[in-house]
Amino acid sequence: MFLNRHAKSDWGNPQLKDFERTLNSRGLHDAPLMGKRLSERDPEIDLMISSPANRAITTAKLMAKELGYAVDNIQEEPKIYEAHVSELLRIVNGIDNDYHTVILFGHNPGFTDLADYLTGAGILNIPTCGICKISFDFDDWAEVSAHTGKLVYFDFPKREVSK
Repeated sequence: MFLNRHAKSDWGNPQLKDFERTLNSRGLHDAPLMGKRLSERDPEIDLMISSPANRAITTAKLMAKELGYAVDNIQEEPKIYEAHVSELLRIVNGIDNDYHTVILFGHNPGFTDLADYLTGAGILNIPTCGICKISFDFDDWAEVSAHTGKLVYFDFPKREVSK
């Protein structure tokens, strides 16, 4: 499972509601970059689920293109927006077991809190467009709970990539 925080959003228009905020130029650059990085490490994504907030769904669509995932197949889940750990966990526990490699796109602080809740890895902040890969020793999404996951890797746009 992957938790992917949305890319950097634009705060330049105070008239826009939080839900409608767009990505800024850095966000429009970082989302494809991180999609490319993800495709090089884990190219097979079975399911993408995104908050419908503009900045999250745009991030998901930009990354889907890099992963060769059909944009039309991204599932929007309104409950991800402004969700806390308990709601995010209900979403994860409800994923169909036919899906093995799932990526969720959403927001902080919920995503950072969920990553730490599942892994105990002590992640203090998932930065914008950051990705946490979490593995589990079982195949039933309903079993995902506190400290059942292992943090496989944590990547974000400003992390130095060694060649």
